Amino acid sequence: MLFPRRWSRRGSVGSFRFAAPRLRSVRVSLCLSVLQFFKTMRRIVSFHYTLRDPNGRVLDTSAGGEPISYLEGAGQIIDGLDEQLRSEAAGTKTRVTVAASKAYGERDPAQVQRVKRGLLPVDAELKVGDQFRTGEDRYAPVVTVHAIEGDEVLLDGNHPLAGVDLTFDVEIVTAREATADELSHGHAHPGEGSGGGCGEGCGCH
Repeated sequence: MLFPRRWSRRGSVGSFRFAAPRLRSVRVSLCLSVLQFFKTMRRIVSFHYTLRDPNGRVLDTSAGGEPISYLEGAGQIIDGLDEQLRSEAAGTKTRVTVAASKAYGERDPAQVQRVKRGLLPVDAELKVGDQFRTGEDRYAPVVTVHAIEGDEVLLDGNHPLAGVDLTFDVEIVTAREATADELSHGHAHPGEGSGGGCGEGCGCH
């Protein structure tokens, strides 16, 4: 799988009086600085979702559980969803379609490889559709058993949803400006918006 606020203030930036030869360049500089500031403002967003494939089949949902919370632009949800939720306010219900290229990417044939069964870090019996990590590291790639042919296994390193356009039915539960600590740590802190902070279980310490 993360917002600029909506601004309604009218008027120009850089309304100070300068000597005529410098006026245009100073105003342009101030405008660019303010625009850059707006672009860097990011929110903590919590939302519920139901994910469907192009046939309308439900693939996943947060219904009945806790909403998903993320820091905009931190890569905690897929890029296409993050981008399309940037201007949505709390209480909004919307349907978002994300192209495969902005979700889990297109399928890469080079990610399908044939390996000897004895080289796999799995002791249990394998069957088509099984998934496992290729190493002990938590960030090791996850592969899917595509086929088993004698003592060889055809592994697919593509994400199961690679090449699939996705549809999300989303309800924005909360949306607030991220705190300095959250921006520094790169994720939401439980209770931060209500005066809390980075507590036990946050993962920052």
